[in-house]
Amino acid sequence: MPKVVLYNQNGSACGELELSEKVFAQEDNAQAIYQTIVAERAAMRQGTKKAKTRHEVSGGGRKPWRQKGTGRARQGSIRAPQWRGGGVVFAPTPRSYNLKVNKKVVRLATRCALSSKLREENLFVLDNLELETFKTKGLIEVLKNFKIEDKKVIIVLDETNPNVELAGRNLPNVLVQTQSHASVYQLMNANTLVVTKAAVEKYEEALQ
Repeated sequence: MPKVVLYNQNGSACGELELSEKVFAQEDNAQAIYQTIVAERAAMRQGTKKAKTRHEVSGGGRKPWRQKGTGRARQGSIRAPQWRGGGVVFAPTPRSYNLKVNKKVVRLATRCALSSKLREENLFVLDNLELETFKTKGLIEVLKNFKIEDKKVIIVLDETNPNVELAGRNLPNVLVQTQSHASVYQLMNANTLVVTKAAVEKYEEALQ
């Protein structure tokens, strides 16, 4: 069973924590991670772009000139695609980019992401994370205690914490998420994972 040092937010070791082998000792599965991240990034797309086809552009109900005898090319509508102000050929329409991924695959990918951070020694477990105010400097001090203030960090909490979330919002290299909202893409995109003990327990309960 893997073990990890339990820290307080001052950077001092305050104990040791046994982690679930099923969650934090998962072998890498590149295919599961790939499928999950592709689906998560696809779901970020809004899919709201829209342009009008020749049938949706107003006007153009009358034939601009007679079919023959003018010396010009035959035309049926001034709203045809070749006309200025005409419709768009194969115009984009609103759509959903969502891809279906089985829940088992998502859970497997999450276990792989957590296990990789542990193997790379980029996982820090805190007994608790509390800030007196929402000032950014308070969170910077916590990161400096672990010498990760210059790294890309994701902080995973067990529940929402307004002070920590507001403090991390001004830091471009820091992302604060709750355990239920942290995606596989966010976990893999960060260099370092800082997670509270309560969030670890929630991960182990959800991913067994």
